[in-house]
Amino acid sequence: MTDFLDSLAYDLFPLVWSGIVTGCLYALGALGLVMIFKCSRVVNFSHGNVAGFAAFLVYGFSSGTLLSLSWGTAVLLAAVFVVAIAFLTYAVISPLIQESDLTATIATLGVGLIVQGATLLLFGADIVSLDLPVPRFATSVLGLRITGYDLTVLSVAIVTIGALFLVIDFTKLGIAFRAISSNAFAAEVCGLNLARVQIFAWIAAAALGVVGALLIVPTTFLSATTVAAFMLQAFAAAVVGGFASLPGSLIGGILIGILMNLFTFYVSPEYTSTFLLIVILVALNVFPNGILAPVRGSRV
Repeated sequence: MTDFLDSLAYDLFPLVWSGIVTGCLYALGALGLVMIFKCSRVVNFSHGNVAGFAAFLVYGFSSGTLLSLSWGTAVLLAAVFVVAIAFLTYAVISPLIQESDLTATIATLGVGLIVQGATLLLFGADIVSLDLPVPRFATSVLGLRITGYDLTVLSVAIVTIGALFLVIDFTKLGIAFRAISSNAFAAEVCGLNLARVQIFAWIAAAALGVVGALLIVPTTFLSATTVAAFMLQAFAAAVVGGFASLPGSLIGGILIGILMNLFTFYVSPEYTSTFLLIVILVALNVFPNGILAPVRGSRV
């Protein structure tokens, strides 16, 4: 019994805590995917490449590769580029949405490849390091090692997600988003501007992806494929939580973060992609509409 408790204290609890932290980042990515799907019925497969390009822009603007700016200024300038990319992507995709959701979804793959090509053209295929200006400290609480990075991720995720839900719940644009997510045709007949709401969703999704990318990169390295791989976890979180539920994305992200940590530690880090695909398949069969669907129905 003592050995079991020691195992919980030294292995399981820290793994769960770390999974919650990384799960918040997956939730940010999943929220972006779900927002676009809810109002456009398109799965945006360019999400990871655009977020990765933004992370590279921050690196380029702050390291002297492109410019020599402060980290905050580099983030703001990269955000401007990302908003422009999101707007242009919507401009290209929107005519296709009217024709076929599937066609528009496939088109996002093309956009992602173009953005990945632009990343390779500007920055090459080398692996670079992008530091996050966070407090450098660590403390122990009930046996858990909590770092400044952990607290930064949780704080930024809570503020970002909280701001998003405030906009959706208490602003006219958010109400329009909920109405179009529920029934786009009826909302448009009632006079709501469908294009305006969809542009809002695409830009908000891009911003969420960028925040997630900038927070996840310091734990690994930055390459042309790093953030796209991170978005695979975000996609799994969206599937588990349900593409029709924003709250489900939060729960799905945390679940995926915990499950990934446990699998990596107790089984093998070499088969994490296979494990993710299995999780996605199981979720689609057991909870085809997301884990919150049986309890919360079709809340938008």
